[in-house]
Amino acid sequence: MRVIAELPHPDCKITLFSMNQKLIVKFEQGNLEQVFKVKEADVTEGVNGLFQMLDDEFIEEVIKQFHAMRTLFKKTYERHEQ
Repeated sequence: MRVIAELPHPDCKITLFSMNQKLIVKFEQGNLEQVFKVKEADVTEGVNGLFQMLDDEFIEEVIKQFHAMRTLFKKTYERHEQ
């Protein structure tokens, strides 16, 4: 897996990878991460097409998922720490 690019964002780290004819987008926030994979052939403009897909609306939804993931983990952690 090789790093293609990193996109600056104030709320999370965004890294683009290439591996086995797939483009991989990894979002990281603290100890959480989300990964999206797409076949290179499905993105008509290659990496530039993938950059276009990562619009503000998509990234906002990813950030919301981080909040949901953190809440879920906190709840399960608290249940088992009693």
